[in-house]
Amino acid sequence: MTKLTKRNLLIGAAAVAVAVTAGVTFTGAASAVETGAAAPAFSVRDANGATRTLSEFSGRTVVLEWTNSGCPYVRKHYDSGNMQTLQREATAGGVVWLQVISSAPGEQGHLDGPGALARVRTDNAAPTATLLDPTGAMGRAYGATNTPQMFIIGGDGRVLYQGAIDDRPSARPQSLEGANNYVRAALRDIAAGRRVQVAETTPYGCTVKYG
Repeated sequence: MTKLTKRNLLIGAAAVAVAVTAGVTFTGAASAVETGAAAPAFSVRDANGATRTLSEFSGRTVVLEWTNSGCPYVRKHYDSGNMQTLQREATAGGVVWLQVISSAPGEQGHLDGPGALARVRTDNAAPTATLLDPTGAMGRAYGATNTPQMFIIGGDGRVLYQGAIDDRPSARPQSLEGANNYVRAALRDIAAGRRVQVAETTPYGCTVKYG
């Protein structure tokens, strides 16, 4: 076993310990896509009924945000306005922001097209589009386990960041104060042409409600 592998195992164990202590629900399974590898292609309908593909955004930075409007961890970020602020900052800089709903029919957070559009209006959210993944095919391809869970894909199609939105694995709005937002930091690194300093973290939140 290499020193790097041992270090990664120790970091992962520490992250699990922190999450358990904080009462966070998450799946500790390995990611389905490696950071630095090509992001899985997708072709899914958005809330307006249009087919959206990863290839249509070639050359642009893309953020994927797995969401579930009934999850208290998601609600922390939306009810406080934290997620919407981040969405607007990103899209103002030319980033594509895609919400992804992988909740199966009958499960918490499942929405059809009109329902998803209504949710965006209610939350005053600002994604580029909301992708509907009721079969869970896209979510499983990316190894999405939690809501919220974030992925950032570079213009060359590689995964540059994946994991939690920040370092506060809590559903309490007060936990946002002083939080280190991994997504904002990664987008700043990318915009500056730097290597993403923190490229992978352990996601926290509700489990994705696959069928």
